Amino acid sequence: EIARALLHRPSLLLLDEATVGLDIQSRAGILTTIRKLVETEGIGVLWATHLIDEVEDGDHVVVLRQGELVANGKVADVVRTSGAGSIRDAFSRLSRIEAAGTEEILP
Repeated sequence: EIARALLHRPSLLLLDEATVGLDIQSRAGILTTIRKLVETEGIGVLWATHLIDEVEDGDHVVVLRQGELVANGKVADVVRTSGAGSIRDAFSRLSRIEAAGTEEILP
């Protein structure tokens, strides 16, 4: 799918869960290829993912919680303003759903 999307030399590549279901080596290969395209071809990438390590090298990150925007900015700024030490920790803090002091146990 990615190769087909690149046929027309787009200025923006939209990727939705592009590496889900891939083995570690294939996933790393796609990430490397996309980074090279950004650097050499100047292609912008909008990358929707729940695999947080995929956004560590990004320029900008948006975090949604139940469809609501909870963070928007440079990766380092989102980490800093969330009080976390990494984007993984920031995402964990920002995406946590507080249930008014109650715990819900699901079967």
